[in-house]
Amino acid sequence: MQRLLTPAKRILQLTRVMQDASLMPARLLPAAHQRFSTVSAVPLARTDTWPKDVGVLALEVYFPAQYVDQTDLEKYNNVEAVVQRLMERTQLPWDSVGRLEVGTETIIDKSKAVKTVLMELFQDSGNTDIEGIDTTNACYGGTASLFNAANWMESSSWDGRYAMVVCGDIAVYPNGNARPTGGAGAVAMLIGPKAPLALEQGLRGTHMENVYDFYKPNLASEYPVVDGKLSIQCYLRALDRCYTSYRQKIQNQWKQAGNDRPFTLDDLQYMIFHTPFCKMVQKSLARLMFNDFLSASRDTQSNLYKGLEAFRGLKLEDTYNNKDLDKALLKASQDTFDKKTKASLYLSTHNGNMYTSSLYGCLASLLSHHSAQELAGSRIGAFSYGSGLAASFFSFRVSQDASPGSPLDKLVSSTSDLPKRLASRKCVSPEEFTEIMNQREQFYHKVNFSPPGDTSSLFPGTWYLTVGQPIAKLRPASGLEMFCRSVERLLGNAC
Repeated sequence: MQRLLTPAKRILQLTRVMQDASLMPARLLPAAHQRFSTVSAVPLARTDTWPKDVGVLALEVYFPAQYVDQTDLEKYNNVEAVVQRLMERTQLPWDSVGRLEVGTETIIDKSKAVKTVLMELFQDSGNTDIEGIDTTNACYGGTASLFNAANWMESSSWDGRYAMVVCGDIAVYPNGNARPTGGAGAVAMLIGPKAPLALEQGLRGTHMENVYDFYKPNLASEYPVVDGKLSIQCYLRALDRCYTSYRQKIQNQWKQAGNDRPFTLDDLQYMIFHTPFCKMVQKSLARLMFNDFLSASRDTQSNLYKGLEAFRGLKLEDTYNNKDLDKALLKASQDTFDKKTKASLYLSTHNGNMYTSSLYGCLASLLSHHSAQELAGSRIGAFSYGSGLAASFFSFRVSQDASPGSPLDKLVSSTSDLPKRLASRKCVSPEEFTEIMNQREQFYHKVNFSPPGDTSSLFPGTWYLTVGQPIAKLRPASGLEMFCRSVERLLGNAC
């Protein structure tokens, strides 16, 4: 998240740790375009027809350089900008972006949007004609931003330029059993037509309702109020309803095309989920299988879903706390989970919950563990959930072209260093992490103070804050400097 927030070099008086201080964006972008580029180096031409295959062209992930092992923490308890890195990787001119939207629940100010801070990156290019603003609803903001970017590009408002979606958060909890699930990170995605990961048009199943399963009513603290049991039930209920809606829509599309058959998990080659903790994802994949089971004929239930026959008379709404069903579903869905979902949990397993960027960290993990040839032509299902609540089930269609140098090949290759980057982090003890959190609580809402921390622990290319008057002017009450500095200090976990 530090990569997300701290590129405002001038206004926020930032200092950059770089191996070569001369490699500034203005010098980087015009050169070596072919090295990383998956997209055109110039803005797209506006046409009278709707753009095709709008989706993810490029993707960048950031996480802190330090972490604490979850097992140790459980025993003890009884943003360098992600935007800038994405632009450098794709070698796009800064004026080729026409929309930038941020999904986050970790606000820097009760009025000023994170997106306005990121506009500092575009200052040298003179590009101020960039639509979009922050979108907030717990962990769903990143998905809402993605949908808004796609909708803009498929509308009469589109001017032919690319959109960028940034999602990132710090997930922290007080001492107790929830703290080890926390994490921090950010994901930036470049959105455009002819994408190797195209959002499937007309295929979104959404569910929203008013519920208080996780919320942050205390402005004097950044810790949420969480009803864990209720939140799990809300997540599963939203999954059921979103999946039902998605299936109805895709089956209607198929029927209009002359293909009248039910949609099942077999029609998804891969499936990713918002990941509050990894066991929740395995349970959710099993839940989708149960939805398929209940909607199948009796013969199909007996032939394809062995071990579940005893549960055929149950209603979805009566099964959220059925341990016998959970056990049977996990057993029945184990192979499906291993094939479709397990690889997507790599980042969550090593970095914990990243809130709005959790789902898209799972997407990056999936890409990093499969070849372009394995992914080509597949459908990737995605479930996004934000407490409060807002949820959607949607899908990406992967392009068929997996040839060397193709957009898909370059996108997959760009994620290949994810395991190496995770392995390069420094592990700290639960005692040190607890001390960091104690300092964070002490400094929360402080202004005009010097954030503690050793800059030598930062990844090369990381932006960090120094003390200065513009910070005090920009950030009242909550302390923007504490927010940004603590991103690098906050640690991921293992699930």
